[in-house]
Amino acid sequence: MNILNIRFEYPYFLLITILIIVFSPLLYKLIKKRRPAVLLPYASRIKGIKGIGIKKNDYSFILQIIILVLLSISSAMPRYVKGEFRYFTEGIDIMIVLDCSTSMEALDFDPKNRITVAKEVFKDFIDSRKNDRIGLVVFARQAYTQSPLTLDYKALKSLIDPIRTGVIEDGTAIGNAIAVAVNRLRESQSKTKVIFLVTDGDNNAGNISPIEAAELAKKFGIIIYPIMIGREGPVPYPVGKDFFGRTVYKNVEFTTNPTLLKEIADKTGGKFFEAKNYEEFKNTFHKILDALEKTKFEETSVYENTIDLGWYFLLLSYLLTIVLLFAASPLKKFP
Repeated sequence: MNILNIRFEYPYFLLITILIIVFSPLLYKLIKKRRPAVLLPYASRIKGIKGIGIKKNDYSFILQIIILVLLSISSAMPRYVKGEFRYFTEGIDIMIVLDCSTSMEALDFDPKNRITVAKEVFKDFIDSRKNDRIGLVVFARQAYTQSPLTLDYKALKSLIDPIRTGVIEDGTAIGNAIAVAVNRLRESQSKTKVIFLVTDGDNNAGNISPIEAAELAKKFGIIIYPIMIGREGPVPYPVGKDFFGRTVYKNVEFTTNPTLLKEIADKTGGKFFEAKNYEEFKNTFHKILDALEKTKFEETSVYENTIDLGWYFLLLSYLLTIVLLFAASPLKKFP
């Protein structure tokens, strides 16, 4: 409820204010028919105001009504609205698409595997951003949105921790993963829309081919930057546990397809990167972002510049209450 740029958070308290004002004359008539000492024990101690036709009991009653009115207005929580503004920021809309197939358990980054390093790098990357909206898609044989585009980096990071291999049926559906990310970006108003596709293998699942998905991304002005994580050739891979419960590793060579990833990048105006160690992987994100155009988009939240007036009404009611208490205090009898 807004009156003269004053908004009341709980306007129904104003009904109490109206009732107090409307029924105060009736209440006063009832009081006059009774002994003032019963309802207003300190009324006889308050002297009238000279020059005004208000008796001492009238003066006390009026002050009490004013106090009640002030308290009811304060309870309505009035705020003076100086103006409102929308929060604008410059940034890029980014969807990170992460391969969660079991090959991501390969121990390229000894003592850490590919999926662990990817999660750590993503967290560092998120910490380095301020105005970019970031989302996350995970995939293996199927692709799912782990997080839509958001500026809530704390919430986004909390969704990265639970990511594991083996949760989604094994496979590498690159085309499906790109399509899910495109669906999240297609209605974005940002001038710069980007997909970071992080994978270590070749497309071997899904009902959408990677090239078809790349064409779809191009249609919506989305740039794809494929990043092939890990090194080619035989790499240590967990194949089970020994008698003592220790993980047993065996050198396994996984199928990769850098040619396909380069074609995806070329289709959308992006660039293909290889990350064979931690630093290369970490720096890849920043190299890409430094070269991208930024845009201004509007946050959905509207912020108001307000002044809380409730405290002023409450303070005034306290001061008037002190006046009444002091007027009725026995200390007034002392010289």
